[in-house]
Amino acid sequence: MWFILSIAAMLCWSGSDLFSKIGCQDADDKLNHLKMVIAVGVVMGLHAAYEIFIGGVEISWQIIWAYLPVSLLYIVSMTVGYAGLRYIELSISSPVCNSSSALVVIMALFTAGMNDVAPAQIAATAAVCIGTVGLGIVEAREDNTLRALRQEKGNRRYAKSWLALGLPVIYALLDAAGTYADARILETLNEDSANVAYELTFLAAGAVCFIYVVLIRRAKLLPKKEGPKYLGAIFETAGQLAYIYALADTAHVALSVSIIGAYCVVSVLWSWLFLKERLSRKHYVMIGLVAVGIVVLGIYDA
Repeated sequence: MWFILSIAAMLCWSGSDLFSKIGCQDADDKLNHLKMVIAVGVVMGLHAAYEIFIGGVEISWQIIWAYLPVSLLYIVSMTVGYAGLRYIELSISSPVCNSSSALVVIMALFTAGMNDVAPAQIAATAAVCIGTVGLGIVEAREDNTLRALRQEKGNRRYAKSWLALGLPVIYALLDAAGTYADARILETLNEDSANVAYELTFLAAGAVCFIYVVLIRRAKLLPKKEGPKYLGAIFETAGQLAYIYALADTAHVALSVSIIGAYCVVSVLWSWLFLKERLSRKHYVMIGLVAVGIVVLGIYDA
């Protein structure tokens, strides 16, 4: 069962990447990232209601407030990530965003020292950092004519800009901070209760975005355009559930995490198949470095 759940988490999170990209890639709609927050808030709110009223998960204002800093870090990071999907290929964005695992190791080095970090983790962190920086260098130095030619098949044009890689990097920094804080706060909180607190906070964030987008900015939520966002939100929530249950099998945690950690590689595959994204060989070499590093870090994190 752990294997099936791990594959499910990997496919769901890569599916969330794909549909979030489809829902947020319209460069003409500057509110797409906030509409995505609305979609995720609705889906997570429904799941939280299920957990509370049917699953019997304990929740209180005290738990919500205690977990609020972590919730906000995750929610803001995801919002930034959704905004970044307008400016760059998913093939590049997903590996950069998921380099947050390497940043967590770096934080551990600064706070706990070298004793708690294995040499393989340091090597994997170096691979992720080199790959991420390398992607930035490849992007910056790529000839504009070659860029236009490889983007032609996907019928998408992305110009060079600091936002292209800047927003995914900001996502990685915020997500790493959230993960680092999460590990410490969960020492005093039940994981199920903390997850419900996070989902209820996301529901509140979605409500705030709805007020701003629909009531203040008078933007319309058209089913055809919002559909992919809700599919992305469903896959995101389902992936989180599969991840939790996969890791419940403590005998196979390392294998589960290594499989799930490879979901950004699957996202690159989906972007190649469905979005017709094409990158240069140098891009794929750097993405490969990031992916290998993430998988190794996932194994040791287990």
